[in-house]
Amino acid sequence: MPEAASAPSSALGFARAGGPPSRAVIGDSEFDRDTAVTRREPGVYDLDLSAGWTILGAVNGGYLLAVLGRALADTLPHPDPFTISAHYLTASRPGPAVIRTEQVRTGRTLSTGQASLHQYDDEGNEVERIRVLASYGDLADLPDDVRTTATPPPIPPLDRCFGPQDDPSPVDGVSAIAGRLMLRLDPSTVGWALGAPSGKGEMRAWFGLADGRDADPLSLLLAVDALPPTAFEIGLKGWVPTVELTVHVRHRPAPGPLRVSITTRNLAGGFLEEDAEIWDTEDRLVAQSRQLARVRLP
Repeated sequence: MPEAASAPSSALGFARAGGPPSRAVIGDSEFDRDTAVTRREPGVYDLDLSAGWTILGAVNGGYLLAVLGRALADTLPHPDPFTISAHYLTASRPGPAVIRTEQVRTGRTLSTGQASLHQYDDEGNEVERIRVLASYGDLADLPDDVRTTATPPPIPPLDRCFGPQDDPSPVDGVSAIAGRLMLRLDPSTVGWALGAPSGKGEMRAWFGLADGRDADPLSLLLAVDALPPTAFEIGLKGWVPTVELTVHVRHRPAPGPLRVSITTRNLAGGFLEEDAEIWDTEDRLVAQSRQLARVRLP
């Protein structure tokens, strides 16, 4: 979810339905350009956080994680994030930022590093926004041995899910990230948008990037945090800021749209957890995540 998400139906995160006229490729897409970092010196990267990945002006937490993940991929000798945990310390803003990275340990199959993202506040003071700790490896080297009881989520076909044309009360300019995603929500999880939440902490959707770029391990870091908060289907509205987010990348995804399922089983003391699973077109579980988020209780 964004670092601060709100509840109007225009903030569904709905994107344009259907395919774009041409498909972007990994390495040459809007997502790649907007997550690009420039190495100033070893362990220090300059970047510009794009306003295109915001909701109500708040930078999406998954987009931020992908930016930090790209810097760590340049820092560490292994290419792919296996596990990455982020603590969101202060709200990030579109504009200039600096990432500082550090190698913690390097092994044959895994390397571990940490990174932090900094910006300047209105008084010119440097403020740390996010701090992450991650282990990287090479997904291509993993054995093809799967033993699991997990099953893909039961999401209806794309043409039976809801996109932007189904939004009952669209408001222009509220959700910049919507134009960058192909997000089609399961009809059984959009009651909140019509004023009739199900009461279940569930959210399911088809996910892709609007320019047709296929998913890769870095875009999975975005996908786990791109759906509306499950709190909406519980019947809550208002701010839902992420406190901590951990992602496990299990496999390099096959081409095509992803299926994302998010559930919340416990809300207590103004905090809830969101457990996400991402499945590819070959019915493989390619990523999992858990995040702790705050909610504003009535």
